[in-house]
Amino acid sequence: MHDHPPLIEYYESKPMKHFSQIAAMLAVILYSGSSITPLSADDSGGNTHIIAGAPQIHPPDVIGVYTGTPLLWSIPVSGLLPLHFSADKLPHGIGFNRRTGVFTGTLKHPGNYLVTVKVSNKLGSTKESIHIVTGTKIALTPPMGWNSYDYYGDRVDEAEVLANAKYMKKYLLPYGWNTVVVDYRWYDPNAAAEPDSGAPGEKLCMDRYGRLLPAPNRFPSAANGKGFQRLANKLHKMGLRFGIHIMRGIPREAVAENLPIQGSNFHARDAANTADNCSWCPDMYGVKGNTPAGHAYYNSLFRLYASWGVDYVKMDDTSQPYHRDEIDAAHSAILACGRSIVYSLSPGETPIQDAAHVEKHANLWRVSGDFWDNWGSLNHEFDLAAMWQPYVAPGHWPDADMLPLGHLSMGGRPVGPDRTTRFTHNEQYTLLSLWCMLPSPLMVGANLPDNDPWTIKLLTNPEVLAVDQDGGGTAAEVVSTDANSAIWKRTLEDGSLVVGMFNRQDTPQTVSCSKSALGLHGNWEVRNLWKRKNLGSMPQTISYEIPAHGCVLLKMSKLN
Repeated sequence: MHDHPPLIEYYESKPMKHFSQIAAMLAVILYSGSSITPLSADDSGGNTHIIAGAPQIHPPDVIGVYTGTPLLWSIPVSGLLPLHFSADKLPHGIGFNRRTGVFTGTLKHPGNYLVTVKVSNKLGSTKESIHIVTGTKIALTPPMGWNSYDYYGDRVDEAEVLANAKYMKKYLLPYGWNTVVVDYRWYDPNAAAEPDSGAPGEKLCMDRYGRLLPAPNRFPSAANGKGFQRLANKLHKMGLRFGIHIMRGIPREAVAENLPIQGSNFHARDAANTADNCSWCPDMYGVKGNTPAGHAYYNSLFRLYASWGVDYVKMDDTSQPYHRDEIDAAHSAILACGRSIVYSLSPGETPIQDAAHVEKHANLWRVSGDFWDNWGSLNHEFDLAAMWQPYVAPGHWPDADMLPLGHLSMGGRPVGPDRTTRFTHNEQYTLLSLWCMLPSPLMVGANLPDNDPWTIKLLTNPEVLAVDQDGGGTAAEVVSTDANSAIWKRTLEDGSLVVGMFNRQDTPQTVSCSKSALGLHGNWEVRNLWKRKNLGSMPQTISYEIPAHGCVLLKMSKLN
């Protein structure tokens, strides 16, 4: 595990010509009790340092919650500790923790509530207006967080989840990464000894209503039927949201025993579609989602998840092939469960002919199959993303899949050897740039405590993440694309334009773009978001020599 300074902020170093700058720097060093740690130079040749400074509040500035359901949201803010929080104009029903900067509570009436937040420390203060929107939409910006699958497969346990959560709280939550997802077969007590997708007929942890429960030998806090409630409580106290992966359907074991469905007169065999089986996991039968029994089963399932405090559900074996009736049933169950649960569908490729349905019934859906750390998969995402851009909007996001960065595949599971990501640094810039441009949900698959300084720097560039979390929720547009290069643009809420210029070739090449191709007129200032440097006024044509599989990410702001 690497030891990083708390709540790090990255700045391009500049000569300190004035005594006040030197004094401020010394204050940082003395107050934090740590030295300024130089990182290796980035690809631009810049000299970058880690500095904990004055507070900076990062996007998003809009939060959605279903009317009458609990809200939990942490202000994403970096800066030298300790930080001090305050909030004005809190709506009735919402509380604010001045020590941690976490909103909690319930709003009983629909509306857009504007709250002013102020954060200060020894080096300065800042304030921001936050919109809390209650109504019929959630996930107003793409979710950001960590998912256990890419490193642990189906073997993750409670201690490992908590280790990643603690890392997230300390190093990533200040930049908006706030969701922890336990993926894949957490109900199997013998996962360490079984094949990755389970074995037919094995005994799974389940309640008397046929609902799967976390295995207590892996999740000790789940003992005595507590489920994930205690783990969710621990994460909520950290200011984090809690998510789980589920397999579509009803356990085959529940059907064999014909267990009753909680809250109804139905039994498991009434709901089960035994002719609809997952091709790669033997745990479940499908559910007759268009029947009262099918609805009763999904209602019972999401009532249980709501009682545990679940904030996010990733439902596997659902969108390829597309299971319309079960998606309907699960969506209805979420709306009735009393909690704002983000609903994510997996895996893809989701059929484009079902786009109109999926955008109304899910918050996220996979546009690709399982995405791993090879250039062919990343290059294919450009074509998939272009197809799905008409369906991007606040509350529903085409999902380009998890970010296979950092340390992956513990002990050679789930896919390939135990390794550090095979993506080059240039490919990692391209990956995160494209996901933020689209914008896509951002879920890191690494074992977070193993992150090196380069990876944490990549994941905490606030200007790049702000593109993904922009409150306008607009989709990117293709300016030009072919087998050699791609240029995308995206208009942000403040009227600025973000432009991604990508080299899809295996060798360096010059990529150019004109003002007219971007639809720009007049004077625009250009800023390089990865280097965090202003580049001056935009010429009629911009050209960059871009390394193989690399990119340039620019922000254009109109000058008066």
